[in-house]
Amino acid sequence: MSSLGRASAILGAGTMVSRITGLVRTIVLVGVIGSNASAAADAFAIANQLPNSVFNLISVGVLTAVIVPQIVRASSQADGGNAFISKLFTLGTVVLVAATAVAMLAAPWLVSLQLNHGNPAQLALATAFAYWCLPQILFYGLYALVGETLNARRIFGPFTWAPVANNIISIVGFLVIGAVFGENLVNVSDWTPDMVAWLGGTATAGIAVQAGILLLFWRKTGLALKVDFRWRGVGLGNVGRIASWTLLMALSSMAAGFYQNWVANAASGEGAAVTVMNNAWLIFMLPYSIIVHSIGTPYFTQLSEHAHAARDADVRADISRSIRTLGFFLTGALAAVVAAAVPASRVFTNSASDAVDAAIVLLCYLVGLLPLAVLFIVQRTFYAYGDTRTPFFFTLLQCALIAVTATVAGWLAASEVLPITLLAAAVALGQSIAGTVQTIVATLLLRRRLGVLDARRWMAALGRFLVAAVPAAAAGWGVFLLLGGEDGWTTADKILGVIGSGIIAVVVVIVYVAALALLRAPELQVARGIVKRFLPGR
Repeated sequence: MSSLGRASAILGAGTMVSRITGLVRTIVLVGVIGSNASAAADAFAIANQLPNSVFNLISVGVLTAVIVPQIVRASSQADGGNAFISKLFTLGTVVLVAATAVAMLAAPWLVSLQLNHGNPAQLALATAFAYWCLPQILFYGLYALVGETLNARRIFGPFTWAPVANNIISIVGFLVIGAVFGENLVNVSDWTPDMVAWLGGTATAGIAVQAGILLLFWRKTGLALKVDFRWRGVGLGNVGRIASWTLLMALSSMAAGFYQNWVANAASGEGAAVTVMNNAWLIFMLPYSIIVHSIGTPYFTQLSEHAHAARDADVRADISRSIRTLGFFLTGALAAVVAAAVPASRVFTNSASDAVDAAIVLLCYLVGLLPLAVLFIVQRTFYAYGDTRTPFFFTLLQCALIAVTATVAGWLAASEVLPITLLAAAVALGQSIAGTVQTIVATLLLRRRLGVLDARRWMAALGRFLVAAVPAAAAGWGVFLLLGGEDGWTTADKILGVIGSGIIAVVVVIVYVAALALLRAPELQVARGIVKRFLPGR
């Protein structure tokens, strides 16, 4: 096997194990703090999201725009980038420590932006969790810095496998919490300072170990880091030019997410709220991340090469080909998740009735799955041409629409026109609508730049896929009903929910491919070639 093949195998195995252990981690956490109608779970979800939100801003504004590209470039220097990387690590660490300190000081304010002040006890609990979780910003940053350096030196395995250690530590910690303090601790009043420290500390300890594991492999890089505050030449002067639009885009998205949480939290303790939305999004992103990142990333590389060479005709062909290829796989996955929505949601809930409520939220998110895949290609085409300004504006439009739809959903729930138990689903549907509008606008803007995008061809292909998906999803839903439906064995337990979802998915895929074969879809040949490349020995 070639070195590239070995690296791909290591990365693929690490990603798979990481996702499986991550699934177990979430299952155990739900057993401890619940999900649907759990005020405590929503408080923890808000607090544990904060480090990711703040780190994403830093990542876009500093790491992605300046530090990571410079690490790769410096590795080719005569000293292997020793001096340069020392400067970058000193700068990155200072930024991360400062950001962590500021976030800790602002913890009550950051939490209050996402939780309604009408429940002061929940607000206090979320703030207490936040103090324990926010140090994750530093460890996330160190993980990114060290991991990207290892990757630049072709040491791929640790970066992919380290999250597995995080998941294992979290699983053990959550199990201990359940054994010591009890399970299904859904009420805010159930929580003591010791319990808060255990849960928040476990979550942060996992991220710290994840970063620490990478440091164990640092010697393999051959680099000797030194503290160096002489930052001239690091590229700070280019930060504003390179990262300003993407930083504003990340800030807008974070603000929209905070507002969504604030609206949805009105249902906390009564029905689906922030935690259920997070878990539904986790299911939603599973097929997206696997398919789009594994298949779409090589297309983006080729597209970038053609854009750099000013070969616009080839770029247009790349756009059409990539959308049709991604659409083929994602539509099949969409049909499978729609049919298995209830048993899949059971994995992240503690009862069959809760699974039904969570499935409604998941279905509302799924409305935007295909548009999101199209947006992935369109947005990255702008990036390939070095344009980060235009994506900011159509992302700003999406954020505005998210705010409007969430406000409408909140008003309908407050007016009792919409049941409070459907508030989270309405917020999720609003996000799907906003994303669809964003995709349409982004495509029109790209068409104005590149001319005709062969949209008729790829839209016709997406239409074929959707036609085939209808009987496939119906067949899968029929299997779900034959297995007992909402009261059957597929919703009796979390593990049985996984098994049931797998059975339904197999049936959906078989019917989906058969339907496309009857329609003589030309994309089947392309898909067959891609699948073969992922088989062992290929």
